[in-house]
Amino acid sequence: MHGGGFFTIFLIIAAISLLFDWYVFAGLKTLTKKWDSTKKRYLVTFGYLIISIGSTLALFLDFKTFSTAKGMTPLHEWVLSIFLTLLFTKLFFVLIIFLGDIGRFFYSIVNYFVKPKGATAKPFFPARRKFISEVALLVAAVPFSGFVYAMLKGKYDYKLHKQTLYFDDLPEAFDGFTITQISDIHSGSFDNTAAVQRGIDLAKAQKSDLFVFTGDLVNNAEWEIGPYIGHFSQLRAPYGQFSILGNHDYGDYIHWDSEAEKAENLVKLKERHKELGYRLLLDENVEIEKNGQKLSLIGVQNWGRGFIQIGDLDKALRGVDKDAFKILLSHDPTHWEEKVRYHPTTIYLTLAGHTHGAQFGVETAGLRWSPVQYRYLDWAGLINEKNRYLYVNRGFGFLAFSGRLGIWPEVTVITLKKRMA
Repeated sequence: MHGGGFFTIFLIIAAISLLFDWYVFAGLKTLTKKWDSTKKRYLVTFGYLIISIGSTLALFLDFKTFSTAKGMTPLHEWVLSIFLTLLFTKLFFVLIIFLGDIGRFFYSIVNYFVKPKGATAKPFFPARRKFISEVALLVAAVPFSGFVYAMLKGKYDYKLHKQTLYFDDLPEAFDGFTITQISDIHSGSFDNTAAVQRGIDLAKAQKSDLFVFTGDLVNNAEWEIGPYIGHFSQLRAPYGQFSILGNHDYGDYIHWDSEAEKAENLVKLKERHKELGYRLLLDENVEIEKNGQKLSLIGVQNWGRGFIQIGDLDKALRGVDKDAFKILLSHDPTHWEEKVRYHPTTIYLTLAGHTHGAQFGVETAGLRWSPVQYRYLDWAGLINEKNRYLYVNRGFGFLAFSGRLGIWPEVTVITLKKRMA
């Protein structure tokens, strides 16, 4: 999207935000009108306006100073996140006040037509009740608290997800073989090195046989991973470390002075994988050997519905024995949805990422929801179709919104088991 498109969207959202501000201000005036202290009333009502309108202005200035050569920095993401926090908080406040206003309107209609003869005339539209504003404030506190937690704690609240998968055709030597997967590091968004290290320590503690990374090392540019080379290079496994590229790794979302500069960035990014100690698979495969038996690990470049589509699965499968046990690394789960699960070659397990689970949602025993499910059929966790498995990692990092709520950053451990007859 061009800068003009972003600016138009910003103006629309800013107008909605300012409309909400007017409504919230009216609700706060009702809440505080009987306070004895005028200073306190002004502090709450006008203080709110200063903070809220200030966040909108800060977002505008953020866009004006946005460097297309760098993309979104942690500062840009924080400004956007604070604006979104206030916007959704206002939305909930306004909904309650609006429902109260609807009630006031219908009360007025009924009161007007059923008023006893000779009754003292009352205002057609009664004043807002303080109780409604109190309820609105209480309800709005819920999303506000959630967003604050998401930004301060949730985005680094790493969770370990374990899956044990059984296969008839798994070579016996690999019975019990473990794979640690992380995905979507998005190193350009990090703002707490110590917290990032906690996630790396969690992955290291699994002591898996194999480590894989399934794309989006950076937000846009290769230099973003530079400060974290020493951290992510700690991830080692006896049978190697392997990686692939994600859609953000190609530098498609920022401006480059020339195609040559963009191409050079990709070359340098591939070198970064070497610095990390990862073998980057670019539409190719490697054999993992254990006790004389082998499995094939296949890695493709990005292929995603609505995103860059240069991954070539057929090329990546060249030289792979048709009877080999095959594991595929493919960043975008729509690749599995549209290509892999229907491929004539059986690929037993595909490891993906990309969706982040929208960094927001609910995952409980009885409810699993995220707004990302309206775009992606397979957006998190394990999917099985005719014994072809897909696992979608929820992502290690975050992007744009500097937080996570309900969909926490993930370290995955897959254990392969031989199904006994």
